Amino acid sequence: MSISIPRGTQDILPGEVEKWQLIEAKARELCEKYQYQEIRTPIFESTELFSRGVGDSTDIVQKEMYTFEDRGKRSITLRPEGTAAVVRSFVEKKMFGYASQPVKLYYMGPMFRYERPQAGRFRQFVQFGVEALGSNDPAIDAEVISLAMNLYKEMGLRKLKLIINSLGDKESRIAHRDALVKHFQPRIGEFCHDCQNRLEKNPLRILDCKQDRDHELMKSAPSILEFLNDFSKAYFEKLQQYLTQLDIPFEVDANLVRGLDYYNHTAFEIMSNAEGFGAITTLCGGGRYNGLAEEIGGPETPGIGFALSIERFIAALNAEGIELETDQGIDCYLAALGEEAKDYTVGLLQQLRMAGISAERDYLDRKFKAQFKAADRLKAKYVAVLGEDELKNKKINLKNMATGDQVEIELDSFVRYFQGLKGE
Repeated sequence: MSISIPRGTQDILPGEVEKWQLIEAKARELCEKYQYQEIRTPIFESTELFSRGVGDSTDIVQKEMYTFEDRGKRSITLRPEGTAAVVRSFVEKKMFGYASQPVKLYYMGPMFRYERPQAGRFRQFVQFGVEALGSNDPAIDAEVISLAMNLYKEMGLRKLKLIINSLGDKESRIAHRDALVKHFQPRIGEFCHDCQNRLEKNPLRILDCKQDRDHELMKSAPSILEFLNDFSKAYFEKLQQYLTQLDIPFEVDANLVRGLDYYNHTAFEIMSNAEGFGAITTLCGGGRYNGLAEEIGGPETPGIGFALSIERFIAALNAEGIELETDQGIDCYLAALGEEAKDYTVGLLQQLRMAGISAERDYLDRKFKAQFKAADRLKAKYVAVLGEDELKNKKINLKNMATGDQVEIELDSFVRYFQGLKGE
């Protein structure tokens, strides 16, 4: 009986995983420039964290979480997103007391959601995200958006669209909520069961419904922008000013609400405009979540962040036909002839590796010609040939695979010689 991989998951094999490593390395490099530090939180948390933090009216909490009871009868959930866990850590570890504020963090790791697998979407997926906690300055919102946009651009993506919106402060949202209830209530029976439940709990979420998005009431629904108070308007205008100053093009979409309850003020998504990318074009989403820290037991703390899927990042690269240079080959392949020479290459291989040289040898007792073919497959820049005669004379032959040039070198000085070649 064969055992297959669970539905909605994937194996990332050599040849593909190097693309992930390049993206992850670029993300870490950018975070260092922007002064965001890595945080690693558990892969599972108390279910209450997500029901309170993400919102019990969201699809994530109602339909998509992997929740189970552990042996201590505690309700545990595999993390469906990263922000709630980061804020939980921020509160629990009292990071609000750090001398350096705002606290700027990033994370990278697997998330879990039980949803229908489709192109670029999995039940286990990897997110990279950043969170900035402790500042109410719209400039930090612009910085967070800038970091996300720069990550995509530095990996070669060009067909991008940034959508922004303001969800306003609490006062603005209450006014907008009342208007939405009044708008949808007379005909709520024409909407799906989820939307009917959302009407009282969180009517803003109706605007995010995929099933009823073409209903005529969706098009005529009151816009949040009509209900922004003076503070929220000024905040949103300042954000737009900063994005313009940073030369980041954007579009305002009053229907952008995001799928999580904790957002307020700034909400944004970065989308792919690449032809053939697919129906779901969102690559990255984020926004401001003032109030989340208080919701999970911490002091009043403003926050802003985003999360992006590495899987969808790679799908966007593929849609734009961008090939990441991942296989650079190895520095040296040791080809040996004869038992004594093969034995000697075991130690020589280790010496090369400890000297910072990527190297390999034959482990299948292949013939000389087959060893050269193996070197070609590994894209070896040089092949070092050691036979019984060379070993007896304490020499080794080194062949440049690009030019065909060969040189004979003293075995005792071979590693130093090769280090000099790498340094040229």
